[in-house]
Amino acid sequence: MVNYHAMCHSYRGRAVEIRMRDGRVHRGIIHRVSPNTVYLMPLRRPRNLGGYRYGWGWGWGGFGFGLAIGAIVGIALIGAFWW
Repeated sequence: MVNYHAMCHSYRGRAVEIRMRDGRVHRGIIHRVSPNTVYLMPLRRPRNLGGYRYGWGWGWGGFGFGLAIGAIVGIALIGAFWW
């Protein structure tokens, strides 16, 4: 069995692609890891914002958006060519 919590800690600060049990795929930089959640910062700025706003692309509280570690089925590092 893969220890995704330890893997997320080792990949902290790096760009990853995370596949979830429900089939969704998320790409971002691992910003923070809690016991049950990994927080990603998106790789791209959302489109059509019409200017700047507080917290664009960073989610709640500056930690990005959270993904349940228990729902992860795969993590892969992604190279600079994805940026």
